[in-house]
Amino acid sequence: MGEEQFKRTFHVTGMTCATCAKIVEQALKKIDGVKFASVNLATSTGFILAEREIDFETIKKTVEAVGYGVETELGEDVESRRYAQAKKNLILVWLFTGPLMLFMLLHMFFHIPWLGWLEFVLLSFVIFFVGRKIMKGAWIAITHKHANMDVLTFLGALSAWMTGLLSMLHLPVASFAAVGAMIVAFNITGRFIESRLRDKASKQLKSLMQLQARQARVLFDSGEILLPIEAVKEGFVVIVNPSERVPVDGTIVEGSGLIDESMITGESVPVLKKAGDSVTAGSLNLTSSIKVQVTKVGEDTFLSQMIKLVQEAQGFKVPIQALADRITNFFVPLVFALAVFSAAFWYFNYERFSTFLEKMSRIAFWIVHTDEPLSFSIFVFVSTLVIACPCALGLATPMALLVGTTQAMKKGLLIRNAEAIQTAKDVRFVLTDKTGTLTLGEPIVVEHDLDEELLKIVASIEKKSNHPFAKAIAKLNEAQVEVQGFEEIVGEGVKAIVRGKEYFIGRPSDYSHYEEQLEQGRTIVEVRLDGEICGFLALEDKLREDAKEAVEKLKKMSIETIILTGDNERVARAVARKLGIDKLHAQLKPQEKLELVRRYQSFGKKVMMVGDGMNDAAALKAADIGVAMGSGTDIAMESADIVVVKGGIFKVVEAIEISKRTLKKIKQNLFWAFFYNVVAIPLAMAGLVHPLVAELAMLMSSISVVLNSLRMKEVKS
Repeated sequence: MGEEQFKRTFHVTGMTCATCAKIVEQALKKIDGVKFASVNLATSTGFILAEREIDFETIKKTVEAVGYGVETELGEDVESRRYAQAKKNLILVWLFTGPLMLFMLLHMFFHIPWLGWLEFVLLSFVIFFVGRKIMKGAWIAITHKHANMDVLTFLGALSAWMTGLLSMLHLPVASFAAVGAMIVAFNITGRFIESRLRDKASKQLKSLMQLQARQARVLFDSGEILLPIEAVKEGFVVIVNPSERVPVDGTIVEGSGLIDESMITGESVPVLKKAGDSVTAGSLNLTSSIKVQVTKVGEDTFLSQMIKLVQEAQGFKVPIQALADRITNFFVPLVFALAVFSAAFWYFNYERFSTFLEKMSRIAFWIVHTDEPLSFSIFVFVSTLVIACPCALGLATPMALLVGTTQAMKKGLLIRNAEAIQTAKDVRFVLTDKTGTLTLGEPIVVEHDLDEELLKIVASIEKKSNHPFAKAIAKLNEAQVEVQGFEEIVGEGVKAIVRGKEYFIGRPSDYSHYEEQLEQGRTIVEVRLDGEICGFLALEDKLREDAKEAVEKLKKMSIETIILTGDNERVARAVARKLGIDKLHAQLKPQEKLELVRRYQSFGKKVMMVGDGMNDAAALKAADIGVAMGSGTDIAMESADIVVVKGGIFKVVEAIEISKRTLKKIKQNLFWAFFYNVVAIPLAMAGLVHPLVAELAMLMSSISVVLNSLRMKEVKS
């Protein structure tokens, strides 16, 4: 994909199932100039790649033409509003449906006056007010010649409403209004759960966006002026003081200091920057003031591009389709056709088969026995629609996933995207960051040749520095000696006077003395007394205890592990050699990690990305499965499908094993859901099932799916 191609990410509103996403995606692909379009139902985001710029109005009109909406904002407000409305609808629907179900139950034992009017009024409110979005979704689907869950739900509820109306008009038709309210209530409950998950997912860019500066201290001839970031232009010189984030991309023109670029490289060790070096917006200045000449502002900064990368990655769908929704696409019109056919059949043939029904009613008391063909035809029509509501099909996958994710949580795995646990079993490439993922992300001293007295002096000096290496060394000895003349030489080390002697602790004067240590991927800190070498300390970011076992286990599962790191190649190769990893890619930037994820996906295999740094965020989101270590940055965890809350990378293996067990349950659930429909629909068409019995049968089918899923808890891992 060339650099000249136009990209745009946006928010699609009004989608309720995979069919909706597919319709929008197909419409976007028809826009002249669009080469690729993807719509992600889970995040409600759309993404297009075009050979020329496509204005937003064109996208908006295209999406609206197929019945949905578009917004440019992908922030929290959209999902928060959606969640608040879903919560309100949930309370309303059960506030009216609950009493209706109670009255219906009581009416079975003693007569309740005006129950017919009460049912009709309450159901009307439930369908046409509380369930208006279901009605709208069904209308959109029907007018655009496709079917979704809304269509079947609304048709069943509307049919039940019609029976209430006909009953109120004193026609010989039994009222099934309460059943219609229950159908709507179940649907709205499901929407609430979905909205709750989306509300959480909408916060994933929050931590990244917080790094964007709102103001910059700009240097003019008259002095420093604090300007809003929107007013800063290329060529301006900004001042960045210690502990401040760099507000723009630019080049240092005066000063030097340690810059924390962990958001770019993922590495915890700050980098020495001096005049002539470039700095990136969002990075943190740790030591002294620097003056930076602006080279990029606004959307051109690295940080803004990072945010775009995550948004684009959101637009690409995880290659898992919701099976129940795909089935519904043809299941709904088929059931409706069968319901119409059976109603028509009984209307014209009722007298011919009335004797059969009379005999059957002696066995099944719920069968309606009437002299009116219309009443029985409606009875059959409603029963067929209600019993065919694919609740069990809809529960088959999510219930198994729910149990699987609960098991995963007990093992220290937080599943943020339920589909991930279903996809994990198919992973063939595990791309993993190094620091904080394969290693602990905390440098420690692994070897030194200092005697106890010298170690005490070195630790005392290092206590005065905030450098990560200094903190690691300072932990070696808690004793404190008097230190004078302390000076930190940026990029070199520290020096100080102790008992009249000058000590230097820092970069070696000649690395050739430490070849063996360097080959093991260690960092060397040299100690010199009055200019003479008197010792050294070797620091290392320790491997996680379970890293080697995890790599070996993945190999046995025919899964290849590949290192992706922003660290230098020499250190990365040392880590790879210890773990038995054959492939690695070093000194990578976030875009390059994202490109490598895409490259391995192009082989037609599922790709899992494991990381903990902000630089991993886009790659985590783009991978089929993104796994973040719990010790990582917020944006890495929010961009991931799975978060390792406790434990190390071996949790990746456990996630895959849980995935296999979960998929087995999904297949079993789908089989029983299909079996239920194959048996139940013909019985309903034959007039042998009352709508209330149909509702109970549908409920029992759903319960069987739930119970089967819960049996997965009994399996030992």
